[in-house]
Amino acid sequence: MLKFLKGSIIKPTVTSGLLRFFPSFDLMSFEIISTLAENYIGQHTSAEDELLKKINKETVENHPLAHMLSGHVQGKLLSLISKILAPKYILEIGTFTGYSALCLLKGLQSDGELHTIEIRQEDADTALSNFKFAKNNNLITLHVGNAKEVIPSLPHEWDLVFIDADKVSYIEYYELVLPRLSKKGIIIADNVLFHGQVLEQPIKGKNALAIDAFNEHVTNDSRVEQVMLSVRDGLLLIKKLE
Repeated sequence: MLKFLKGSIIKPTVTSGLLRFFPSFDLMSFEIISTLAENYIGQHTSAEDELLKKINKETVENHPLAHMLSGHVQGKLLSLISKILAPKYILEIGTFTGYSALCLLKGLQSDGELHTIEIRQEDADTALSNFKFAKNNNLITLHVGNAKEVIPSLPHEWDLVFIDADKVSYIEYYELVLPRLSKKGIIIADNVLFHGQVLEQPIKGKNALAIDAFNEHVTNDSRVEQVMLSVRDGLLLIKKLE
């Protein structure tokens, strides 16, 4: 049975369009990923299943923050990483409408647990409705509340962590989960290019500054190794050094 805990929740993902940023010194916009490349990549990436396709479509059509959805290509990457790792314990910080959680669920062990945290009640309710249609939804626990309070209450050593919540708290989330990352564990941080705004000089905006600070924090952390990918709005894959 799907578990829904007051004090936590779950989150979705949406296909983002072309990533652009607008330097203050130039009226011309700069493409990080071209539309042609994005379309080609999508055509050669395995298709979404029917449930994910439905969540994607409904989120894009009805949610004012649909750009937060992971979407087709990023969702498939999350699924493949999960399948490769075969994690027993997954933590997702930021559930949205539930898309990314269902992608991560695909590699979870049959006796595993996926915990997802969402602060917005309305999004949590939407995610819960979507989870009811998923196979193995009994392995999902949604926590509605502040992730900084929920994470310390969870007892597990995490094999896979997906950070996709408020950007100003990324460093805090990272420091909360890193000590409890398993030997094979990976942290995936989303939006690390933040719509290209981290490329501006100077960087402006609270969220862009916070993401840049997080990226520098991880880069300078001698405990880990990492790689940044230009998928969608940027992903940072992080693993503890042995």
